[in-house]
Amino acid sequence: MATRLRGLYAVTPEATDGKRLLADVEAALAGGCRIVQFRDKQSAMPERVARAHALRDLTRRFDASLLINDDLALAILIGADGVHLGCDDGSLALSRAVLGPDKILGTSCYADPDAASRASVAGADYVAFGAVYPSSTKPQAPPAAVDLFSRAKTTLSAATCAIGGITLANAPPLIAAGADMLAVINDLFSAPDIAARAAQFQRLFERSTP
Repeated sequence: MATRLRGLYAVTPEATDGKRLLADVEAALAGGCRIVQFRDKQSAMPERVARAHALRDLTRRFDASLLINDDLALAILIGADGVHLGCDDGSLALSRAVLGPDKILGTSCYADPDAASRASVAGADYVAFGAVYPSSTKPQAPPAAVDLFSRAKTTLSAATCAIGGITLANAPPLIAAGADMLAVINDLFSAPDIAARAAQFQRLFERSTP
């Protein structure tokens, strides 16, 4: 599991064009990304299910993991590798029981180390702290201090994920502090060359010691 939970964690942007979404995710995978989260708050359910199935097929081609944002039922339906739940999106213990031991379960803990401890005990494979930097996706998220990651290394069994306003330029301190994954939307999918940007993020991890 540890090898699956390290590196660039691509979170899909809201997209009206399903074909463009698939092409962009394929580019990120071609660049070396091996963890993708499907996040779609706008599409109607039939479109969301169709996109999730397509992304599941695509990630399998690259031996990558696909997680579904905030929808355990959809994750089960399409055979995803796991689910990411917000702090108010259901019981982690129940979700773990439904998913079984081999699927990935992640959760948002914002800037709350106590929530992270509870999540780890409840069966979360990773906890996400953020926003580590100002974020246009969730502008109201409380700021998360970088030292949360170094503290988590000594207190949690779960892996850690940094999220919120992360760019190639500001990512290194997060990895140095112990973040196992970097969840990125805009700096990845808005890049002129998505594959090249994904590769640049992956190289940041290759330079550090797990």
